Amino acid sequence: MSVLPLLADHSTTINLVGGGKAISAPVQIFLLLTLLAVLPGALLMLTGFTRILIVLGFVRSALGTPTTPPTQVLVGMSIFLSLFVMAPTLKQVNSIAVQPYTHHEIGLQSAIDRGQEPLRTFMFKQTRDSDLALFVSMADLPRPKTRADIPTYVLIPSFMISELKTAFQIGFLIYLPFLIIDMVVSSTLMSMGMMMLPPVLISLPFKIMLFVLVDGWHLVVQSLVQSFHT
Repeated sequence: MSVLPLLADHSTTINLVGGGKAISAPVQIFLLLTLLAVLPGALLMLTGFTRILIVLGFVRSALGTPTTPPTQVLVGMSIFLSLFVMAPTLKQVNSIAVQPYTHHEIGLQSAIDRGQEPLRTFMFKQTRDSDLALFVSMADLPRPKTRADIPTYVLIPSFMISELKTAFQIGFLIYLPFLIIDMVVSSTLMSMGMMMLPPVLISLPFKIMLFVLVDGWHLVVQSLVQSFHT
């Protein structure tokens, strides 16, 4: 039997167990398409993607290789590292919200409420109290007594600026050893009277060699993943 007449029939509804209401099939398809449209934004706002991508960008800049690795490679690494970091949280969302909803054990609103709790827990762990206080103050909300009193629309921007600050702190630490190499090379060239020779031309091989010798990508990725568990 073709499903097209069923989708075209606006009177066809699907009962949500426990929801108390019925949502038509076209509306559910619309909600699904909307969810797919906001997934890229959710990847940026609700996961560690922002921190990971910024830190990897700092690594590339500190090495002095603006096109290596390519941006596509850094974005791909950031996506899969984000999935690795978020795997426990996503499994929890699947077990307490997605699976019960697909088995018609809970309604849509209940699934949304359950699903956001693991994400909120993850974001609270990575968000500074000062950033939360800033957005609570700007939203003119009463002082919250518990985390449950903080709305999600306040938590998300607080989490974002905390992630930016953390990423820049890690980036600063990554820059230091490469900055020392640049300073040593520059002072050596000046003492030799070779001021017309660009220091970057000489320091680049040394920075790459240092990064390879210390297994830089291993250290960076390990530090990034561990930073979400501290």
